[in-house]
Amino acid sequence: MSFGETKVYFDGSHYIAIPHTVRYTRKRHKPIEETIVVEETESSPETDELSVFETETSNFNLEEETEIKELDDELQKSEQKSPKKVRISTKKRLFDELYAKYIDLSKRERKSKIIKDMLPYFDTYDNAKSYVEINFDRKLRNLICRRVRMTRKANLANFNYFCTFTYDNTKHTEETFRKGLRTCFRHLVERKNWKYMGVWERAPESNRLHFHGLFNIPANTLPGELKEVSDYDTRAHKMRTTFQSTYFNERYGRSDFKEIDERENRLGNALAYLMKYMEKTGEKIVYSKNLPQYFISDIMDDDIVCTIGQEDRKLLLFDDFKCWDEGCLMGTVSPEVIEQMRKAN
Repeated sequence: MSFGETKVYFDGSHYIAIPHTVRYTRKRHKPIEETIVVEETESSPETDELSVFETETSNFNLEEETEIKELDDELQKSEQKSPKKVRISTKKRLFDELYAKYIDLSKRERKSKIIKDMLPYFDTYDNAKSYVEINFDRKLRNLICRRVRMTRKANLANFNYFCTFTYDNTKHTEETFRKGLRTCFRHLVERKNWKYMGVWERAPESNRLHFHGLFNIPANTLPGELKEVSDYDTRAHKMRTTFQSTYFNERYGRSDFKEIDERENRLGNALAYLMKYMEKTGEKIVYSKNLPQYFISDIMDDDIVCTIGQEDRKLLLFDDFKCWDEGCLMGTVSPEVIEQMRKAN
């Protein structure tokens, strides 16, 4: 028995096929989110001025302290009259905002603070706690799906460079740098068949925006020259040698290109580096449009090692299995053969 139109992916060690199945299900409509009124307290300039005034006059005499008390009473009256800023939102949107706000805290502290901030919008503490825990599970499930999708795309892309791009203040602002670099990448994908995935990150000390990415750059398609440059690494406190592109340096600021060597597992290290920012800061991975998760192939019985996964739904394949496309033998699996196969996400 053969399996037609299977979706095949590479997990880093083996090729695994998912047989085609037909699901007779109706489209599930998302439930309508309940709207809530979120109140935001705005800090008044008078409040800030009074706090500074009190700090600078801590050694005043009794008469001056009396004046400060009178000012404080007037301020409290004005705060009671000042309107609060109100906006319409949903519980889910508010949870996502608070989750991003407390992203740097530990899981336990983050959960505690989110429950405290969302408590006014629930009848009881148990309801608020249950809602927050359900959404924490949702965040974890989404993160796992993003990691799986990212790994499968990377293992089929044959990336050959890990690159970092940083902008120069004299050439760009953050907005123009982000927009210009993504436009440049899009043109290289369409015209030169580049492939890439990456994440935007801010340096911990300087807070400068830069882009880390994995790239598949076909031979003779890199514009400009790739020059070897020696400079001082302020973080490692030693000299280092990097390869920089004259094309990107002239237009954006600084670029660093590191060739990926599979023998040193640089692809695995680069993926772990990108996942760290995706998990810690909640940053989204940026993909080029030509990065599939699977390629489509018919699978013969002789190419199957065994069934694996939940309910044995997946097929573990031999490393030299044959690729078939609608009854036509395309050859033994290899990057060149995979490039000719139909793709799917």
